[in-house]
Amino acid sequence: MLAVNFLLLSAILFSIGVFGVIARKNAVMVLMSVELILNSVNLNLVAFALMNNNIDGQVFALFVVAVAAAEVGVGLGMVLMVFRNRRSIALDELSEMRG
Repeated sequence: MLAVNFLLLSAILFSIGVFGVIARKNAVMVLMSVELILNSVNLNLVAFALMNNNIDGQVFALFVVAVAAAEVGVGLGMVLMVFRNRRSIALDELSEMRG
């Protein structure tokens, strides 16, 4: 019963994250929404591991945390470079990328 509550919470967090990726125009908010999606995946992995009395979910969740840390580093670096060049981080203004 407890794992079902975790899965419901994970579905809600995933839905909020997907809405944030689709609806937001600010690059930092989109990155935060992607982090919310990755956290919901972690919650799913741990909940399924709890349901199956297995440790594999926790191991995969650690890998997802490592990928999320790398994503934050690369994503924020890209946002900073775009801000230095364009003085804005609005995603609508990035439709044409000239080099």
